[in-house]
Formats: sequence, C-alpha cells, structure tokens
Amino acid sequence: MTEEKQKVVILGGGITGLAAAFYLQKEVKKKKLPLDVTLIEATHRVGGKIQTVVRDGFIIEKGPDSFIARKKSASRLAEEVGMGDKLVFNTAGKSFVLAHERLHPMPGGSIMGIPTEIMPFLTTRLFSFPGKMRAAADFFLPKSKVNGDQSLGEFFRRRLGDEVLENLIEPLLSGIYAGDIDQLSLKATFPEFYRIEQKYRSLIIGMKRGRPAQKKNADSKENKKGVFMTPITGLQSFVEAIEAKLEPGSVLKGHRVEKVHKGTEGYNIELSGGQMIPADAVISALPHMALKSIFSQYSFFDVFENMPATTVATVALAFPKEAIEKDIDGTGFVVSRNSDYSITACTWIHRKWPHACPEGKVLLRCFIGKPGDETIVELSDDEIVKTVLDDLNKIMNITMEPEFAIISRWPDAMPQYTVGHKERIEKVFKHTKEQLPGVFLAGSSFSGLGVPDCIDQGEAAAYEVIKYLESVRNHNDIRIG
Repeated sequence: MTEEKQKVVILGGGITGLAAAFYLQKEVKKKKLPLDVTLIEATHRVGGKIQTVVRDGFIIEKGPDSFIARKKSASRLAEEVGMGDKLVFNTAGKSFVLAHERLHPMPGGSIMGIPTEIMPFLTTRLFSFPGKMRAAADFFLPKSKVNGDQSLGEFFRRRLGDEVLENLIEPLLSGIYAGDIDQLSLKATFPEFYRIEQKYRSLIIGMKRGRPAQKKNADSKENKKGVFMTPITGLQSFVEAIEAKLEPGSVLKGHRVEKVHKGTEGYNIELSGGQMIPADAVISALPHMALKSIFSQYSFFDVFENMPATTVATVALAFPKEAIEKDIDGTGFVVSRNSDYSITACTWIHRKWPHACPEGKVLLRCFIGKPGDETIVELSDDEIVKTVLDDLNKIMNITMEPEFAIISRWPDAMPQYTVGHKERIEKVFKHTKEQLPGVFLAGSSFSGLGVPDCIDQGEAAAYEVIKYLESVRNHNDIRIG
C-alpha cells in the first residue's frame, strides 16, 4: 500500500521561499520522503525584490545586486543549481564618504566604519581634530554595562563620539538596513560589536585583533578581488535557476494567500479566488505585515503592527563615458547623515561590476529613501531623475542627459529591526510553535536582510518541517499500532 503523502505549503516566492522549496524537495528525493511540496506566490513571477533588467548591453539590478561572499549559503546554492561557474567577484576599489560637500576616501583599515589603523584615521579630513580625539577615548572607556538591548547609535556614540558615528558609521550601517541608527537594535543587527567590546573593552583594539591578516603582495590579483559576488548574467538568473530545479507544477503563481485556517489535523490555505489548499505543515516566507491578516485569530501577531519598514528606491542612470567630465577613481560613495542630499549612496557600476556595463559607457546606481524622508520615492520619474542628477552634479560634473533611467520603487521593503526586535521575534516564534504547530516563519522580517541570510532561514525552515512531519508520522504510527 502506498503511503499517503504529507503536504507542505510554502507561502511566498521570494528567495527565502525558493530556498525552502529547493531544500525540501532535495531531501524528499534524497531520502524518498512521503512529502508533497507546493510554493504559492501572489505575483506572476518568483524572486521578490530580486529583479534584473538587461538593456542595450547593460545588466541593471532593481533590487539587491550581489551577496557577501563569506556567507557561503548563497554561493553553495548557486553551485547546486548549476550557477557556480557564473559567479564573479566585484572589483575592489576606493570607496568614499560624501561629507562637508566633498568626497573623502574611506579611511584605510576601517571595518564597518570602525578604525583599526591609526595613521589613516589621523590624516583623514573626514573628522575634525576634536572628533578624532573623542574617538580615541575608546582606548580608555570602560566596557558597556548595558545587559539588555540598545540602539546602534547609543552604542557607537558612547564608544567613538558623534562625528565618527554621523560621518562614517551611520552611512555605512544604516545603508545596509535603510534605517535610523538611533532606532536600530544592536542585538538584532551587529551583536558581534557588543561581544568584541565586552571581550576587549576597547572596540578599536578588538576589531584590530580580529582583522584578517593582509596579503604581502598588495597589488596581487587576489587582493583586487572584492568581498561581494553575483552571477555574471544578473541576480535574477540565479532565481530562475532555482525555480528550474523545482518539481514541475510545484510553484503556483498569481494566487494571493488570504487566510490560514487551523483544522483538527493540519491547515487549510485560503487563496484569493476562494480555493482551499490543505497542508500538514506551512512555511511562511511572507513579509511581517502580512501575518496579522492571514493569521487574524492569533493576537501574538499584533506586534507586527508596530514594526516599521522603510520605503526606498534605486535609480540607475546610463551615460556615454564622455558625459562624466569629472570621473572618480573608485567604486562609489555613501552620504553622511548631516549632508543636504536626497541620495543616500551611489555605486559606480561600470567600475564595481565591469561586466554589467558595455565598453565606453557609464552606469550609476543611486539610492534614495530613508526614515523621515521617504516622500521623494513618491515623486514622478522625471522629478526623481532631476533630483538625483542635481545631487550628482555637485561632485561629478555630468555634461549630458542620461541615455535612459530605470527607477525601482520598493514600498515598505526594508523591515526595521528596532531596539528589542530579537526578543519580540523570539516571543512570536515561541507562540507560533505552541499555538500553530507545523507553521514555521522565515524571511527578511526576522533574522537578516541579505540574500544569504534569507537562504539560511529558508533552508533551516525546510529541515524544521521535515523533523516536525517525521514526528507526526511516528506519532500516528504509534497511535495506529
């Protein structure tokens, strides 16, 4: 007699949901598990914010453009879906901070804005002499006595002072989360900084001791390799490769999940057209703001009403090379907190990712939108392009209109891990396990925004589902026996 298959339904076809589906189906094949996996996506494409535009020889990312190479889950998954030979590293180059109306080279030896070499820090014009002296107090200050959570701003202001925070650390760290550094949680974003301070007392000393040794030949090809990777065919091709490896018919697109109903055994997933899909286990890879609606009868999801998310946009501008009268030898810049600019960062794609730009062309990718200044994202395309060009022309002398512009708006796209985030999420996960056994939560709203972080969460959820359903089968076998 054929064993009846248990049904797993994955909600959301972003990179988290795709990773969960891939690793579930991989284990099903490998161990011949009696599981049937269905992924439900509301739109007519998978990949979420991962979208690539290929135009006139340009490869333009509308969302994330790469992933950190040291986080191995993304490159490992790329290998597994046949994309390993397509991965390339970014070109390492100078990066800058736009402050005091000029571009300042990033001080050598700084790690996430924290200085680890004395001379570059002393000679930079990014900070005043009093600002440098205040940062040097880190060598003498006692370690924090805060046992609970605190904001990144509170932590770094205490260690290094206002200037270093606002002109270097804030544009780097808040750029990752598109958030307010005085609201972002230290424990949920960079807990390693707190651990380093507690171990070494001085943050600067601790970061220096933990810094990888420099290669002797600084000009070697290896040293010019950056820390990010991306497929040479665009990040969307990675998503398409994952989807191509999934079982035919296991991805259901164009169906929005309305409700998840808990039954006496398992769950029923109600879709927008009224269709019901039964499930023995559910992986939700949806944004946090969707959970209160689809699990409306469970009050512990109410906490997500107060969890903010920032609206951002990217603006890609293509030019002929001669349009940039004052080209800069570097890969991009971030903008200091107190600068009067609408853009928050700019990447010179033609230098950082040469494969993404035809010979003789320039591609600039700018970022706009930050807490308290998100209305710019709502402007018309023409108004946004004008605003961005006005900002760029203050430092780059652009003499021509762009050949074309691609603007990508992402409303409520960046979940904000505010102070206390980790504890709140732990409570939600605890209540979910108790009241919704067989439901697992994963995605950027919970534990990491980057592509590898989301893949890690999707893979972990897949293995949790397998373990849970195995326990259900064992329990049923005992009951029948």
